[in-house]
Amino acid sequence: MKKSTLFCDIDGTLFHYRKFTTYKSTKPDKIFENINAINKAYDNGHYILLTTARPEYLRVHTMKELDEANVQYHKIVMGIARGTRLLINDNEEEYINRAYAINVTRNSEFTPNQMDLFDSITK
Repeated sequence: MKKSTLFCDIDGTLFHYRKFTTYKSTKPDKIFENINAINKAYDNGHYILLTTARPEYLRVHTMKELDEANVQYHKIVMGIARGTRLLINDNEEEYINRAYAINVTRNSEFTPNQMDLFDSITK
């Protein structure tokens, strides 16, 4: 099976959402099930690209928080727009999707259906 690239937001997905102004004065509240799922995908050889609207000046602090939470990843893209995120990708063959989206309710674990999709891609 081909390995996948996973784009994963940090705040509201791996950590409970916090305001930028509180990052350095508070510890992140981890969403363990989601962190465990990302780490399992990493261990299975998938490429983990974390995305965040956190500004670039918080990169070192963000990396420290991720390290302390044992989040495994390959790269972080900082400072992305806070609006809607849209992934545009080609299909290898007609009717075979190569891009999926999982919209996790902020500060929540994956639902069973979302976890089923995640697991089917990251075995």
